[in-house]
Amino acid sequence: MRLTRYTDYAIRVLLHLGTHQDRTCSISEIARSYSISHNHLMKVVHDLGKAGYVTSVRGRSGGVRLARPAAEINLGAVIRHSEDGFDLTDCASCIIAPACGMTSVVREALAAFLGVFDRYSLADILGRRADLMALLAPRVAEEVRVHPSILK
Repeated sequence: MRLTRYTDYAIRVLLHLGTHQDRTCSISEIARSYSISHNHLMKVVHDLGKAGYVTSVRGRSGGVRLARPAAEINLGAVIRHSEDGFDLTDCASCIIAPACGMTSVVREALAAFLGVFDRYSLADILGRRADLMALLAPRVAEEVRVHPSILK
């Protein structure tokens, strides 16, 4: 089972915002922190905003932040929202699907896969928040050095 890059980016955005809950973060800052495309992140952040996971703040000190406490953001729900589909096999167009036992096995495997994520919140994976901040700090410092306007 595999998650898409889109879901990976969504979780990275939430992790970044969760480690910096005391302030808003720019999309550029998040993109630099992970060395990923600013344009892709804009789409992800917009989608996370529509889903109620993040909120944007306009203005000079604007940016994005978590829309609710990290403990209220369920990883299973985020994954279900950000993944396009979970068709592991093409059973719908298969001629033997009605008599094949594989369909139920795949369905059970998917339920088990998502069930693990359902047991965790964003707060759970922020358990090592200090370590996350330390790893992101050099990149955030670079953002501040390049764009001193963040300090205002």
